[in-house]
Amino acid sequence: MKRRDFILAGAALVAASLLPSTPAWAAGRRIRLGLIGTGMRGQVLLTELLRRDDVEVVALCDIEPIMLGKAMEMAAKAGKTAPKTYGQDGDAHAYRRLLQQRGLDAVIIATPWEWHAPMAIDAMEAKVAVGCEVVAGISLQDHWDVLSTQLRTGTPYMLLENVCYRRDVMAALQMVRAGLFGELVHLQGGYQHDLRAVKFNSGDPSQPYGSGVEFGPKGWSEARWRTEHSVQRNGELYPSHGIGPCAMYTGINRGNRFTHINSFASKARGLHDYTVARSGGNTHPSTKVKFKLGDVVTTTLACENGETIILQHDTSLPRPYSLGFRVQGTHGLWMDLNQSIHIEGRSPAHKWEPFQAYQDEFDHPLWRKYADDAASAGHGGMDYFVIHAFVEAVKARAPMPIDIFDAVTWSAITPLSEQSIAEGFKTLDFPDFTKGLWASRKPIFAFDANY
Repeated sequence: MKRRDFILAGAALVAASLLPSTPAWAAGRRIRLGLIGTGMRGQVLLTELLRRDDVEVVALCDIEPIMLGKAMEMAAKAGKTAPKTYGQDGDAHAYRRLLQQRGLDAVIIATPWEWHAPMAIDAMEAKVAVGCEVVAGISLQDHWDVLSTQLRTGTPYMLLENVCYRRDVMAALQMVRAGLFGELVHLQGGYQHDLRAVKFNSGDPSQPYGSGVEFGPKGWSEARWRTEHSVQRNGELYPSHGIGPCAMYTGINRGNRFTHINSFASKARGLHDYTVARSGGNTHPSTKVKFKLGDVVTTTLACENGETIILQHDTSLPRPYSLGFRVQGTHGLWMDLNQSIHIEGRSPAHKWEPFQAYQDEFDHPLWRKYADDAASAGHGGMDYFVIHAFVEAVKARAPMPIDIFDAVTWSAITPLSEQSIAEGFKTLDFPDFTKGLWASRKPIFAFDANY
């Protein structure tokens, strides 16, 4: 950003801080919300929205009629007034008409990644609060553009990173804040999840994932768009699940910042082997594709306060699911792979303890309060909390708990990792999206007992 742009952005921040703490309508009616993207992820979020009495889903947008129809069926089954629909005509920019719908307070974006930045920018220009699914943009410039738009318009923006609300992750956050691990030294996380069956299918929406090896125009759901990123890109493609909690533990953008980044990528073999095995040989066109994405991408981040963080992206090989969290400090560590913890002076010498007892002791107040409400929500309850936080912040006109600086900082790891790998695993300076504000900003995530 140019100096003039940053001055204007700072003015927007000051202006935003002077807004009344509660909008005039908050106590009197529900928020009116639109959902852009009614695919599999959008439907999970819609489930949570339809459960709430303080949300009226007034608009849905998708260019896939089958998915839009399923979303409408969900609204009808929940006994809700039918939302207005957009996109059934195939217009990729129909969402812009949704954003002009009168009285719209907020929008949730759950579309393919390449649409997140332009849709968020258009929504913020329309003064509609944004809840954006993870991945804030594709290129580094996308992230600067999303940031400058938010700062200039003052429109609320939250990245909907649900893993920050995972129960054990939040308990570990309580332990960090209580000083149980001492001074933090090293952390790890990642996206370690066998997605081969998600990236390919038969091309028939009536068939389950993993029933074929089609992708792109011949694929269905995520196979239609997500797999192409594995063909064209090589980097840490999905960083926020791993880096979100680690950033909250270390106070990134709030007393700390990333200073350097480098990434390494292994060879790419998993997706090719999968297509050969599932198609019964080397004759299917998908078996001829050269996948650029390394099967395991390892990214290292250095922090201003001296911590190191390792992320791993591992989605193309057979493996059980694990985000691989590790939180290590001068007094001990927690690892989620084996759900074990060791605290010096409290644990038996050189012995692991089960994490469960510590989780019970340090269970976050949000989980103590809302566990029953979250019991049936997606991803083990995490989706309840991330939607709850967004809705409550919009209602109260409060700062977003995962804000614009968090969004662009976490998401920019992707283009930076791609650059590092492309330049021979080069260590790069990490941009300071806050332009120095990180030093004085205070942590706010999960301090409010209500959201």
